[in-house]
This record gives sequence, structure tokens and C-alpha cells, in this order.
Amino acid sequence: MSARDYYAVLGVARDAPEAEIKKAYRKLAMQHHPDRNNGDKAAEEKFKEITAAYEILCDAEKRAHYDRFGDAGPSRGAQGFGPVDLSEALGIFMRDFGGMGGFDAFFGGGERTRRERQRGADIKVVLKLTLADVATGTNRTVKLRTFDRCEACAGSGAKSGTKATTCGTCGGKGEVRRGAQSIFGQFVAVGPCPTCGGQGSVILSPCPKCQGEGLVRAEKTVQIDVPAGVADHHYLTVRGQGVPGPRGAPPGDLVAVLEIAEDPRFERHGDDLIFDLPVSFAQAALGAELTVPTPYGESVLKIQPGTQTGMLYRVKHKGLPHVGSSGKGDLHVRVRVWTPTHLTAEQRKALEALGSVETAPPAEEGAGKKFWEDLRRAFGA
Repeated sequence: MSARDYYAVLGVARDAPEAEIKKAYRKLAMQHHPDRNNGDKAAEEKFKEITAAYEILCDAEKRAHYDRFGDAGPSRGAQGFGPVDLSEALGIFMRDFGGMGGFDAFFGGGERTRRERQRGADIKVVLKLTLADVATGTNRTVKLRTFDRCEACAGSGAKSGTKATTCGTCGGKGEVRRGAQSIFGQFVAVGPCPTCGGQGSVILSPCPKCQGEGLVRAEKTVQIDVPAGVADHHYLTVRGQGVPGPRGAPPGDLVAVLEIAEDPRFERHGDDLIFDLPVSFAQAALGAELTVPTPYGESVLKIQPGTQTGMLYRVKHKGLPHVGSSGKGDLHVRVRVWTPTHLTAEQRKALEALGSVETAPPAEEGAGKKFWEDLRRAFGA
């Protein structure tokens, strides 16, 4: 079991549907919300904990990673599913529940909801890795062409010496409510303010450098730490390294999708590897000590006398690391007895002498199945 059981945090079963997870989170969030507990630190920490659990379990892909790897999985930052801070937790709550039943106004969260709506865009990059990178873990530095906060206006969008003014249309709320009548009765439609675009303020004197956007084009480099044991098409999320939001809104995230090149020496099956080892007839019959490659360098393998084609040898802990734990998979060496295609006169004479004294191979019924049974046993199938 992982260090943190997010299902236990929310009080739901591991097979709970999304609707049940949302219901459990909403109930606990209402109970521990900081605005309802007068700044109580214990309630604040509980609110952050249940929100971190909810953010993982309400997302199908993140939940699948968590179920497989635990809270050290690769879906949340380079080091796994990390905790959320208070502002992020409040933003997640208001994002999913702020508009339901008047929660937004009740909690005073209009500003938080508006800032979340104006959150900057995510940036997606592809990291190309080798199997050696997966075996040991690595880091990559990526160069991004993106936007940065305008230094001339400190990201506000307003000309130096001025500031944004409250929008007269929405009164600074960033949204407008319109009542309408339907056959089901009266309802209220809520949408972004058309005057300020949901910002809650308007800029009368825009910054000449950024034209009121609060952002300018820029380049930056970001280091991404890749943990050992990741798989192809996993992704890593670096929080807050995306595009900054307009006029001081939160930045997006940097999402790195992993592409792992195939190593022609190995077949990968999860954290286990298979290597095909060609041996001569004499080595198979008499036994031998041979070197085999691993992701960590060469290793010596002892071939037993009488080894047959297809026999599997296991080299423990020479596979790939388990993500989020200290264990490793195994390297399975599959023996292939090599038959020479061209013989010297001396080799032919020696084999003819052997042929005159050797016995016929046994008619072992089901021998073809044995290899597949060994393979399934090796991988616990």
C-alpha cells in the first residue's frame, strides 16, 4: 500500500464511481473549508489533504496511475503525486463546485473562481529517453518559447503610474447573472462579463509594452527530473511552469510526455526484461559461464550442462526499477542454441565423430508447450 491512501482520505471504496468520489469530497470540503473554520490550521491542512486526494481520484488517467504506482506515481510532478498548497486547493474546489448552489458567493470565492478561469495555458513537450535513462532516472533541460510577465507593468497590464479600475458592468465580480423564465420556472444564467472578459476590472491606460495583456514573449529553460522506471507515454507535470495567466492570473503547467526508444537487445514486459542469448552446441551441452548485457553493465551467467533451446534463466534485480519503490524487476535470459551454417573440415570431422556415438533425442510429447509454460511462469501469468 502507498504511503497515502487517497481512498481512505475521502472515505470511499477503491472501486467507487466518480459521482461517489465527488459527493464525498464535496461533503468533506464543506466541513473543512478555511472560510468556515476561522483560519483553523488543522482544518486547513485537512482541506488540502482531501483536495489532493480528490484531484487524483476524480481524473481517470491520474487515478489509473495512482492505482498502479501509489502516491509516488509519475502523474503529478517529477517526484510523484505531491501535496497541493492552499491557493491551489481553493482553486480546485471553486473550479468544480463554486457555481453550485451559490457556494461561490457563500465562500467569498468569486475572485478565486475568476483567477482560475483566467489561468494560463499549459505547455506540452515531448521527452525522448533511452532504456538506460529509465534504468537510472535522469533529468532533461528544455527550452521553451513562451510568455513571461511584463516587467514594465509587473504583469498588471496597466501603464506605469496607473491601475485597473473596477468594471462598472459586473461590479468587479467578473460575471453577470441574468434571470429568465422557462416552463420549469425561473432560473439564473451566469456567464463571464462581456465588458471586462471575466477579469472584474478594465484598463483605461494600457501598458505600451504589452498592450494591456500583462505578458510579453520570452524564452526560458526548465529542468525536468525523470524518475527511474517510467514507461512509454507516461507524462510528468511540472506545476506552474506553463504560460502565465493574463494580468496576474495563475500560470499553467508544463506537461512532459515521455517517448522511450526501444533497445534492440531487450524485450520489455513492465519492469522485467528478456534477452535472447545465442550459445553453441558445446556450450549448451557442457555448460559455460557467459556474459550477458543488463541496463547496468554486463553480468556473468552460468549455463547449466544440458541446456535446451528456449530455456529461461532469471537474473534477479537486473530489470528496471519499480516506480516509487526501491525494488527492481528481473532480467530473463532466453537461450538459443546456435547451429553453424558453414563448417571447416576439422569441425565437420569432429561432428561426424560425435554423430556416430550420440543417441537420438527423446520424443518428448508437449515439448513445444514447455517454453511457453516456462515463460508464463516467469512472469507470473
